[in-house]
Amino acid sequence: MNITIAGTGYVGLSLSVLLSTKYNVFAYDINEEKVNLINNKKSPIKDEYIEDYLSNKKLNLKATTSKEEAFKNCDYLIISTPTDYNEETGYFNTSSVESVIEEALKINNNVVIIIKSTIPVGYTENVKEKFNYNNIVFSPEFLREGHALYDNLYPSRIIVGGKDDKSKEFAEMLINCALKENIDVKFMNSTEAEAVKLFSNTYLALRVSYFNELDTYAELKGLNTKDIIDGVCLDPRIGNSYNNPSFGYGGYCLPKDTKQLLANYKGVPQDLITAVVNSNKTRKQHIVDVILSKNVKTVGVYRLTMKAGSDNFRSSAIKDIIKMLNDNKINIIIYEPTINSDKFENYDIINDMSLFKEKSDIIVANRFTDDLNDVIDKIYTRDIFKTD
Repeated sequence: MNITIAGTGYVGLSLSVLLSTKYNVFAYDINEEKVNLINNKKSPIKDEYIEDYLSNKKLNLKATTSKEEAFKNCDYLIISTPTDYNEETGYFNTSSVESVIEEALKINNNVVIIIKSTIPVGYTENVKEKFNYNNIVFSPEFLREGHALYDNLYPSRIIVGGKDDKSKEFAEMLINCALKENIDVKFMNSTEAEAVKLFSNTYLALRVSYFNELDTYAELKGLNTKDIIDGVCLDPRIGNSYNNPSFGYGGYCLPKDTKQLLANYKGVPQDLITAVVNSNKTRKQHIVDVILSKNVKTVGVYRLTMKAGSDNFRSSAIKDIIKMLNDNKINIIIYEPTINSDKFENYDIINDMSLFKEKSDIIVANRFTDDLNDVIDKIYTRDIFKTD
């Protein structure tokens, strides 16, 4: 079985490593630097399991920038290219997905195409019609940033937007390479699978927003947030997960997926989906208002990354907070060791921790670490449980 995976971000690279434990895999990317790193058994992204498997496991994996090499002999093509949300159109930019399909079909018109990129509801059926090609299915991924390979080895579920033999064979490949036993597998039409992805992430965003708004209430009323959340979450129907307050949801998926689902609701009555999107803006404004109320001149931002053990700060809530503070003429300095520069978008990067602490009147930290214990009186965080 020959498998090609287009795109080597969290989704693509984790799948490349997973499937190459038992199948022949080509990881295709236009970024030559990433391709060279993978071929040298180094991970271009921060993920403990990916780093370990690349270094220490026997993998049938080759990364390439060659379309001919990637597409010519593959039985399955998994597309995991980025689909950023376009604020102007109100939809994901799916041009990278269509580009891969077009290029692949020029070289191999018998390949089964599995779309793993996040797409609008109804997209797979539209793209099948556009390319006059029926061997295209959508299969959503449910991965956490920094734990992508782990979540493929121990998946919460496998969902495939197809019911034919090829769709079932694809699911079997994922099961064969996973370490978890008795995995829940669900086959459905691609349109329903697309909806599963967007509704799943919007629910997670809703839950983040709910506990953030609980925390806003407790903070302004002088109440103990932890006691309230502990009491609420002892109800087993609510459960004790995704309940640690933050500066807002961010990252690769939640901001764009909630907006895309809202766009897909056009013509359908709803209030809640709009509220989830708006709640994130409200939370960030509240955080800014609290910081401004402290009447400080220099705000130190401790990490642009939103999660512990991550090197990603795309769509990070703190970036919006920085911009809002800057609009209010607040001086910003940033501690972010993943940036090898003294500037980030015209803001000063100070990666000397002692100097950063000294220069900051207040240190804003979405997630608290022991590095900050000695300046606890300067810290503003809503990290109640010291977890992600």
